[in-house]
Amino acid sequence: MRLTAIALMMAASLTLAIAPGLAADPQAAQPNVEKLGNPAQLSETAPAKYQVRFDTSKGEFIVEVTREWAPNGADRFYNLVKNGFYDDCRFFRVHEGFMVQFGISGNPQIARALANARIPDDPAKKSNLRGYITFAMGGPNTRTTQVFISFKDNTFLDSQNFPPFGKVTKGMNVVDSLYSGYGEIPSQGGKGPDPNRIFQEGNAYLEKTFPKLDYIKTATIIPPAAQ
Repeated sequence: MRLTAIALMMAASLTLAIAPGLAADPQAAQPNVEKLGNPAQLSETAPAKYQVRFDTSKGEFIVEVTREWAPNGADRFYNLVKNGFYDDCRFFRVHEGFMVQFGISGNPQIARALANARIPDDPAKKSNLRGYITFAMGGPNTRTTQVFISFKDNTFLDSQNFPPFGKVTKGMNVVDSLYSGYGEIPSQGGKGPDPNRIFQEGNAYLEKTFPKLDYIKTATIIPPAAQ
């Protein structure tokens, strides 16, 4: 199988219509809609190292981020997690033997607000090894919110400037178990979720058409004292 950088592109139009706001789960943590709707406010510098706990429908895993590996990516990820962006996001692309991709908000209004909030490229300092997390992109300087975790050593991505910014340090078995039965996304010849429709319709589309997808309940920064 030949996999190129185009296989990890964000695969979504940036001029999508906004669907009506989705009803919030009253028991779920609510994202900071004000900040997420104004990407210029997502400007906090991340710590040199930090950990993120992902509580998912399959269990918990932890990602450790090292800012020196990819400062722009680490800062963006920190601001997104801190403001609740990844809460209730689906693992919409699970390609067995390659990677799992996530990071399109289930709320179309938030997804639209961040669709053009691109960050500059970082030079690749680390290799895309099993368990490492990296931003998806569709060309130079196009990283926004979507990330992927490698299921295996994907070193061929290193020369295509996909710089990892962290790695899974606990719960990789949970990542391995994420539901993959829907297959690849349509732009890659599969019958899985269409990222364009996620941008347009949010989780309502995924819950109706792809109900078995696993999802993130909450993603939270672990306080240093608890690490």
